[in-house]
Amino acid sequence: MAFSISGWLSNDIGIDLGTANTLVYMKGQGILVDEPSIVALDRNTGKPIAIGGQAKEMMGRENPDIEVVRPLRDGVIADYDVTEEMLRYFIKKVQKNKLLIRPRIVICIPSGVSAVEMRAVRESAERAGAREVYLIKEPMAAAIGIGLPVADPVGSMVIDIGGGTTEIAVIALSGIVTWKSIKMAGDELNDSIIQFLKRKYSLLVGERSAEEIKCAIGAAGALEQEIQHTCRGLDLVSSIPKTIIVDSSEIREALSEPVSAIIEAVRQNLEQTPPELAADILDRGIILTGGGALLRGLDKLLVEETSLPVIVAEDPLTCVVRGTGKVLEDISAYQKVLI
Repeated sequence: MAFSISGWLSNDIGIDLGTANTLVYMKGQGILVDEPSIVALDRNTGKPIAIGGQAKEMMGRENPDIEVVRPLRDGVIADYDVTEEMLRYFIKKVQKNKLLIRPRIVICIPSGVSAVEMRAVRESAERAGAREVYLIKEPMAAAIGIGLPVADPVGSMVIDIGGGTTEIAVIALSGIVTWKSIKMAGDELNDSIIQFLKRKYSLLVGERSAEEIKCAIGAAGALEQEIQHTCRGLDLVSSIPKTIIVDSSEIREALSEPVSAIIEAVRQNLEQTPPELAADILDRGIILTGGGALLRGLDKLLVEETSLPVIVAEDPLTCVVRGTGKVLEDISAYQKVLI
């Protein structure tokens, strides 16, 4: 009986507050929310009319009375009030019958955030209903989620490619030794596809369509067999809808600039890494996490460019939020990694 009561009372929450998606982990229950970080607002009242997946369905199709916004940009809060509303919605969604007990919340933040940006995340969570708020840096949460020995005197390197930022970190002894955070990630890949289609085909596509193309045929390196995808958009010359077929070699060309920027950031971080930790990375390899880890051929390209082993984590999209879940199981054991 005691166990069931404590399980009912426990409502600690881990949140991966991402630019593209927000994932919520409930202690003892696992991941209960995995939805886009998108909110649809009524322009007249300013109040949300849809959050998450429902709001994403409206993106690019809204009428003059509806505004669809992404309250996070480049890994940080761009719209304080809307982020608070979104957090409150997701917290209520996972709490259900535990509304009387305010939760302890662990939230992930990019490595490069300022003190002001950290305070904005903390205050948003508190106003959304948190009793206590702990912050953890995304690469550290990803490393914990994968099961890397973050407390040991051994170096582990994680590259977490999210929607707004790419987080690169070398971790040892419960701390981040060297890190680099760049605003070159999933959103930039999407934008590169939009600009490429506009430039080459005079075709205007939306953000959702660009993401579909990236997921369907996007690649960082040459594929054994090139693949094609049907793309629909607005012809900028005739101003009427048009359908074209693009292949993976074209999209690879479109993505070359942001992919090169990510690889250069990895190189720079490796240059700053102490030799003993560099030797550990040579033995253990680099771990890729986040949605960007799923880009075809990125792991092979990193192997070619760094001469280091590269491993794509199992279920890379959930590594960070699973890390918050492990922290929630024993917060006292992870005090050194919390902010």
